[in-house]
Amino acid sequence: MHFVSRFWYRTTVLILFLALSCLAVIIAGAYLLSSPYKGFSEKEKLVEIPHGTRVRGIVELLEKEGIIRHPRSFLVALLLERRKRVIRAGEYNFDRPLTEFEVIQKLLRGEVHYHEVTVPEGSNIFDIAGILQNAGLAEKDEFLAATTRVDLIKEIDPIAVSLEGYLFPDTYKFERHTPVLEIIGKMLDRFRKFVTPEYLEAARKQNMTLHEAVILASLIEKETGKETERPVISAVFLNRLRIHQRLECDPTVIYAALLKDAYRGKLYRSDMQIDSPYNTYLQSGLPLGPIANPGKASLEAAVHPDPVDYLYFVSDNNGGHVFAKTLAQHQNAVHEYRRALAQDASIAPHPSAPPAVTAKPRRPGTRK
Repeated sequence: MHFVSRFWYRTTVLILFLALSCLAVIIAGAYLLSSPYKGFSEKEKLVEIPHGTRVRGIVELLEKEGIIRHPRSFLVALLLERRKRVIRAGEYNFDRPLTEFEVIQKLLRGEVHYHEVTVPEGSNIFDIAGILQNAGLAEKDEFLAATTRVDLIKEIDPIAVSLEGYLFPDTYKFERHTPVLEIIGKMLDRFRKFVTPEYLEAARKQNMTLHEAVILASLIEKETGKETERPVISAVFLNRLRIHQRLECDPTVIYAALLKDAYRGKLYRSDMQIDSPYNTYLQSGLPLGPIANPGKASLEAAVHPDPVDYLYFVSDNNGGHVFAKTLAQHQNAVHEYRRALAQDASIAPHPSAPPAVTAKPRRPGTRK
C-alpha cells in the first residue's frame, strides 16, 4: 500500500512537472513570437519568396533578411497555423518592426507588395517603356515589342498600327514579375472602360472613327497642357482637315524622328523633311496613328471641339497659345512671340535669383 502511494505521488509530480514545462515552453514561445522585431537597418525591406520555396526555405530566408529572430519557434507556429494553406510566392514588404505572429499572418494572407507606377497623360510607348523599366517591372525592348500586338484591340480599332494611343494614362499597381502582356492588358482595359457608346456617337457626329478620334486626341495632348485650350486646338485641327490644309504639327515630327531613332532632343529644320507617314508637314490629313497616349480631357476635346473658326495658333510664351483666323493675324502673333523671346533673352537673371521656369515654347513658324 505504501509502495502504491509512492508510485502515484511520483507519477503526479512527474505529470505536473511536464505540464509546467510545456506551459513554460508555450509561454516562452508566445513571448518570443509576440515581440516586435526589425533586424535590418533599411527603412523598408522587400523580401521575395520564389515559386516552389518550401516552408523551411521561407523561414531561412526570413531569418537571413532580418525579418524574424527565432526561426525554430517561428517554424512550429507557421506549420500549426498554415494547415493546408499555400503561402503565395512574390515580394513582401516589411517597413516596421513586426511580431512573428504578424509575419505569419502577412504570409498566410498573401499580402504581396505591389509596385505603383504612374503613366502621365501624353506619354508615348517609349516613355512608358522607360517608366516600367525604371520600376523594375519590364525590360524596355520587351515592352516595345509587345506594343505591336494590335490583335489585342482589333475589336475596337481593326486598323490600329500599334497600341500607341490605347494605353490609358493612369496610376497602376503591379506585382514584380507581372507578365508584360498582363501589364498592357490592364492599360487597355482602362481605355475600353472610357470608350462608351456616347463617346463613339460624339466621334461619329464629327465624321470620325474611334481610330481618328484617338489620333486627334494625341495631337491635342502633345500641343497643350492647358485643359481650357484643348477644345480650341481640337477645332483648329478639324478646321484645317475640312479645308484639306496640312496640320503642320511639330509633335508629329518628333514622333517620326523617335520611330527612326533620330530624335536629338529638339527639332531642327532638317527634321521637317523626315519621310514618314507621321510627319504632318509632308503628309496631308491625320498621321498614320496616334503619337502618344492621350488622357480623358484630350479624348473628350477631340470629339467636342469649340465652335470657333481658328486655323492657326502659336505660343504666347507663357504656357498658352494665341489663336488666329487668318494668316496675317497669325504672322503678327508670331512676330510678337519672337519679340518676347528676344526680350527675355536680353534680361539676365540676378545671380541670387532662382532660375525662371517657363513652358517649352512652340516653334514660331508652325502652321503657317
